[in-house]
Amino acid sequence: MCRSIKVLRVPGQRATDEELSAAALQFVRKISGFQKPSRANQEVFDRAVQEIAASARRLLDGIVIARQSTNRSVA
Repeated sequence: MCRSIKVLRVPGQRATDEELSAAALQFVRKISGFQKPSRANQEVFDRAVQEIAASARRLLDGIVIARQSTNRSVA
């Protein structure tokens, strides 16, 4: 994966729906190989973005933090 992907899980801060959607879009573009899909593929592309964003929200909402993380910078 690309090293420039932004970390969204920062303790004490909730990722916004816009951030999750942008991350999902980046992921779908990466794995599909398309920056912008054709009209024939737009619906399946958009659905994948929505499903991945929803899965990411469930993941982030379900993570249990056992202890406070050490103070480290997140790029």
